[in-house]
Amino acid sequence: MTGLSAELKTFARLFAKEIAEQNAAVFVGAGASRPAGFVDWRELLRSTADVLGLDVDRETNLVALAQYYCNERCGQRAGLTRVLLDEFTRGAEPTDNHRILARLPITTYWTTNYDKLIEHSLEQAGKRPDVKYTVPQLAFTKPARDAVVYKMHGDIDHPSSAVLIKDDYERYHLTRHPFITALTGDLVSKTFLFLGFSFTDPNLDYVFSRIRATYDENLRTHYCFMKRLFPQEFAGDAAEFEYRTRQQHYFMKDLQRFNIETLLVDSYADITRVLERIERHYVSRSVLISGAAHEWGEKWSAERAREFVCGLSRSLVDKEYRLVSGFGESVGASVITGALEHIYAAKRGKMEDQLVLRPFPHQPIGGLSWQATMTRYRQDMVAYAGATVFLFGNKLQDGDVVPSGGVEQEFEISHANGLAVIPVGATGYMAKTLWDRVIRDVETYFPRRTDDFRPLLQTLGDTDANIDSLILAILTILDMWSNL
Repeated sequence: MTGLSAELKTFARLFAKEIAEQNAAVFVGAGASRPAGFVDWRELLRSTADVLGLDVDRETNLVALAQYYCNERCGQRAGLTRVLLDEFTRGAEPTDNHRILARLPITTYWTTNYDKLIEHSLEQAGKRPDVKYTVPQLAFTKPARDAVVYKMHGDIDHPSSAVLIKDDYERYHLTRHPFITALTGDLVSKTFLFLGFSFTDPNLDYVFSRIRATYDENLRTHYCFMKRLFPQEFAGDAAEFEYRTRQQHYFMKDLQRFNIETLLVDSYADITRVLERIERHYVSRSVLISGAAHEWGEKWSAERAREFVCGLSRSLVDKEYRLVSGFGESVGASVITGALEHIYAAKRGKMEDQLVLRPFPHQPIGGLSWQATMTRYRQDMVAYAGATVFLFGNKLQDGDVVPSGGVEQEFEISHANGLAVIPVGATGYMAKTLWDRVIRDVETYFPRRTDDFRPLLQTLGDTDANIDSLILAILTILDMWSNL
């Protein structure tokens, strides 16, 4: 499997930034639902074409084909409604692409699909979608919503009112004009990623044309995926391959009129890899600080230890990382202090954007045992982060200072979830135990660019290293990890 192109890697980084700044939106077309078992428009209308004595593979205007069928039934849509119900009421699970997008903090989704894959994926991610498929719904806001899903062509629960035939498209600006207004506003103010979309929809052409006429050279840049063509896909027909390649080129150039940049992928699996990379870029900007310290140890006075933890927090926030921490009295308190010092001094950013605090529970929750409660709590904390830094790691138990089992558990959960694990062995205790484990088997924890990570990890185990050297090593590891 070849690696992603430089263009796709650059896009992943840029779109992750748009997500972090809450400027991202996704437009999902029929192609995104096909891997879940649903059909695209051509397959949806295949039986309809057969009834008319037409070959759906030879038809280029599928909206007109649906209209022909309706015309032959004296305007009755019952047959088309039955086709929709047959195809889109079957149980189907969201795809990996749906799940990745749902996990990301994207709050705006648009789709021409009738299925419920988007809202189901959001619900599975623990989110509350506000679904809008009728004009009256646009005027109401679901309380505590996490994302808005605009289904501009309707919903399978109401197939008789779905936008399907030529008549529906021609009257769209009269019957559903508020959707056009809402989409226009989002296209102007947000960066869209079009996924599984063919750009043959008349409504989209209408909207894009008017945005272009109004904003001309100030159009926002949007992105779409398109599969690159290869000669072997045309059974050795070099002329057909050349023609289709030229056709694709002109189509991509035409999309540029609307400032839509086409991202070519070698296979549809590459789209999933790009989305995974976007998620990695986004979560890698969040760092969990794991640590506990009843005492600081021989090498660390209380003042020096707090200086290190506060300095690390300040540096991470300065580099625009978001910190995740429990509300502990030692390490956690210093994390909060360092982060707030920078936030208040810089007078920019909001505390909730740069600091995620997860207070430790003090008793079992929801009928769980204490051990299960703490495991659930730590899994929740890890879910917010893309990397975990481990500091110190000791606690008082029966009058004795012992290694912190909680810090070790956070290490195991972090590694199992694909996070970068960065134990600062120089701080001793459980952090030293974890550092020993990593340095003995760097390839397991840092399988790519292992030789680049190794000297940085060795610095983190050096008890004679100064505070600035330790912080620089951590920042460098985080930067390398996010750009793998």
